[in-house]
Formats: sequence, C-alpha cells, structure tokens
Amino acid sequence: MILLILLGAGAYVGWNIGANDTANCVGTTVGCGLISYKRAVLLVSVFVILGALIDGDHVMKTVGKGIINQPLDYLAIFVALLCSGVFVTLATFFSIPTSTSQAIVGGVLGIGLATGAQIQYSKLIIIAESWVLCPILVLGLSYGLYFLLTLLIRNLRMGTLLVQNGLGLLSILSACYLSYSMGANNAGNAVGPIANLGVVNPQILLAIGGISIAIGAITYGKKVADTVGKGITPLDIPGAFIAQVSSAFGMHMFSLMGIPVSTSSAIVGAVVGVGLVKGAKSISKKTILTILIGWVLTPTLAAVTAFLLYKFLKTFVI
Repeated sequence: MILLILLGAGAYVGWNIGANDTANCVGTTVGCGLISYKRAVLLVSVFVILGALIDGDHVMKTVGKGIINQPLDYLAIFVALLCSGVFVTLATFFSIPTSTSQAIVGGVLGIGLATGAQIQYSKLIIIAESWVLCPILVLGLSYGLYFLLTLLIRNLRMGTLLVQNGLGLLSILSACYLSYSMGANNAGNAVGPIANLGVVNPQILLAIGGISIAIGAITYGKKVADTVGKGITPLDIPGAFIAQVSSAFGMHMFSLMGIPVSTSSAIVGAVVGVGLVKGAKSISKKTILTILIGWVLTPTLAAVTAFLLYKFLKTFVI
C-alpha cells in the first residue's frame, strides 16, 4: 500500500510536468496558428512516452541516487514528491511556465537536509550550473539559426506558400523532437526519488512517468501554452520551428549527460533568442520577469517546504 501511494505521488509529479511543460513543446507551434492544441497535445503524448522509455534512465539515476547516494525512507520520498508537485501545480494554475526539474531537485535537497543524508554537493553544483548554461546556449543557438533562416528565406526564389508549408512541417517535427526530449529529461524527475528505493523495475517507473506526463498534457496543459506561444514575443512559423528545434537539441544533450534541466528555461531561452533577432522591443519584459521569479521561487520553496514538512511529520505525527 505504501509503495502504491509513492507511485501515485510520482504520477502526480508527472501529471504536473505534462500540465506545465506541454506548453514548452507546442506553445510556439500553437501560438503561431500552425496546428490546433488538441492535435498538438496528441503528438506530445506519443513522443513524451517514447522519450521516457528510450532515454529517460539517465536523469532517473541522477535524481534517484546522484544527489543523495543512500537509501531514503518512504516518508522522505513521498514528501519530496508531494512538495515539488504542489508548487508546480500552483505555477500552472497561474499560467507560469516553471521548472519541474528545479522543483524536484529542490524537494530532494530539502529532504536530504532534513534526514541528515550525505548530499553530493558537487553534483548539485553541476546541475545548478546547467540551469544557467542551458538557456544561454539555447538562446545563442536560436538567435544564430533564426538569423540565418531569415536571410535564407529572403533570398529564396521559390513560392512563399511552398516555403511556409515546408517550414510548417519542420515545426511540427521539431515539436515532436522536443516532446521526446522532454520525456527523456523529465520522466526521471517524476520517478527518480522512487528509484532510490531499488524495489521497482526502472522501465516500469519510466512508463509511469511518461504516461502521467502525457495525461497531464491532455487534461491541463493548455493554460501555460498561451504564455509560451504568445506572451513572450509574437512568433511566426520560422520562429516557432527555430525555437523548438534549438530547445530540443539543448534538452536532449543534457538528458544524455544525465543532468535534469528545465524544459521551461530551454524553450524560453530559445523564444527570447528569436525575439532578439526581431528586436529587443518585441520581447515582453514583464512576462520574462514573471517567469524568472517563478524559476527562483519554485526550487527554493520546494526545498524549504520539504524540509519543514518532513521534520513536522517525524516529530509530531510518525
């Protein structure tokens, strides 16, 4: 029964990832009017599960035992999952694209401090550095690619309609690739703490993570999609394609290294890169500031809440 409760908590975190991070995969495509949200979310569901099953084990190992390399009790794992999930739910409710990776790492860190476990601070430093490095790299990549693409489009002598259709197809394919990368990086966030126990087959855990992300995308993913697709900067079809393929590449690269990075920071960095080519005035500073505040508060509050809740339950309840 306790294990089922933990699996339910992991599925809840996965649902939150789907609800909040679906926007990162299809917000730009939907925002530029290329595809309907219903069709886009079906593509997300398929590819996020594939990403989880094929490449999700790298990040799952890091979250499971890379931060805290000793077994945790059931209560500690439950509290870490619950706290990280709650703060992502709140961010989704207010349509803020936050980082589920940062939330779960914050929750695990809070539990490690509360239990007195040995924390791998060197690994934490690498993860924190990647949270800064990933959006910067993706921003630079999207800026360069979008600049080159706009020059290429201007010089093409083919019909505009043919070019737009080709870019439209590429945008949809890049959304699929980004969904795959999200599954590869974030399924491990949902079930990594449970993997710390070593009692459930890893592929079963990744399947639970991937399916729960897909369910979150289908049931509650639309709120944040408008923020990513329209709230940061207006996007055309070439911009949507470049933003998605740049963020997908960054996410996939860090996933293969086993580093949980933020899908939100990757796509936001990519969208800002596209916006800079158009001119800094096209970027909504207010939206960017709101997103940055959410990125800072989410891991901090998840860590503090996990620490306090675990201490309270151990002292007065259990």
